[in-house]
Amino acid sequence: MATVSIMWFRRDLRLTDLPALTAAAAGGRVVPLFVIDPAFSGTGVPRRAYMAAALRALDDSLDGTLVYRHGDPAVVVPALAAEVGAGQVFVSRDYGPYGRRRDAAVAAALGSDGGRLVGVGSQYAVQPGEVRKADGTPYAVFTPFSRGWRSVGWEYPTPPPEVEWLGAPDVDCDGPPAPVETNVSIGPVGEGAALTRWDTFLEKGAAHYHDRRDQPAVDGTSRLSAALRWGTVHPRQLLADLTVQEGHEAFANELAWREFYADVLFHRPETAWRNLNQRMDAMPLDTDADARRRFARWATGTTGFPFVDAGMRQLLATGWMHNRVRMVVASFLVKDLHLPWQWGARHFMAHLMDGDLASNNHGWQWAAGTGTDAAPYFRVFNPTSQGERFDPDGEYVRHWIPELSGVGGRAAHAPGLLRPDGYPPPMVDHAAEREEALRRYRHVTAGSR
Repeated sequence: MATVSIMWFRRDLRLTDLPALTAAAAGGRVVPLFVIDPAFSGTGVPRRAYMAAALRALDDSLDGTLVYRHGDPAVVVPALAAEVGAGQVFVSRDYGPYGRRRDAAVAAALGSDGGRLVGVGSQYAVQPGEVRKADGTPYAVFTPFSRGWRSVGWEYPTPPPEVEWLGAPDVDCDGPPAPVETNVSIGPVGEGAALTRWDTFLEKGAAHYHDRRDQPAVDGTSRLSAALRWGTVHPRQLLADLTVQEGHEAFANELAWREFYADVLFHRPETAWRNLNQRMDAMPLDTDADARRRFARWATGTTGFPFVDAGMRQLLATGWMHNRVRMVVASFLVKDLHLPWQWGARHFMAHLMDGDLASNNHGWQWAAGTGTDAAPYFRVFNPTSQGERFDPDGEYVRHWIPELSGVGGRAAHAPGLLRPDGYPPPMVDHAAEREEALRRYRHVTAGSR
């Protein structure tokens, strides 16, 4: 009788360049498994909707054999292994705080029955923990990390293996996740859709990425962040197509940022929700009822700062926000409104299709001046000048704020004098709040002496 193993899909919803699947296929028949974990119930609706679409695409590529099991992975994975006689369960390694705890529990449960959880590869080109200084300690600053990341390097992507699948309906299946109602348009999802999007970007946008990536009115980014988050494409597949030219180098640098933040979180899992720079714990923040009202205006895109409001409305409507705008709206929350970065990070995780704990939360710490940047707090984005610089014709702002549809050109970024109907005046004086943010920072530095 042929050996049976399980391929437990998680954040790797594809068949190409999947080392765990190649290892599983080498040993005989493979049961394709996805577990509907109760922990998903706390995940944002757009992310769950994207996951469901990616699972449908994966199941289609498996001719409907994907086995869904619902419940605690530490219970259902060993139960399925016993049911099908699988001695090994193959996975792509998960380096996130929850994933590591979950996998330790599953490994222990499998081990009690003589089974093994076998981790092969991960969702990163270079595994967290592999890029280190000469003395063996991890990097805390991006630029030297990125040099080390490139020097470590990565394998060339591999084609999908030949697999003898043993799945539904021969193996009992609990069925896919319950439908998710959302007003967000998910769009084409899955391995094929991700590679098609990549081919289009590579042909039409990658060479100009360094010039166009900061312009939110332009389709100048890959829009593959959600595909990378759910593993319908692997970063190795993207890196393999890049050449030595400025736009390609800039794109590779963004992939390095993603892996840097994963590395930071791997070494310091508590920084998912706590300040990396603990000195910043002393920063005075506003958390009272008025702070909650200010947060609500930020979250609904009614601050009176068009570049901020356009980004927040884009997020609510699409489950995605342009990266330049993410930095500006984050700066506004923590530096103009003086609110905890964790409030913004939770809001993003609730509404982003591409919500990734490491990238999202450490991106927020970068904006808040509590994270990896060597001299961060003095960076206070002016939301008006940022809009004028990166959306000079006001096209992005007018697209997401219909109240400003009649305001032409760059005036859309400072519409106060025109008093457009239905659009609020700025809720704060940016110059005054910038000084207040720096005053609070001086309080922290004075207290640390």
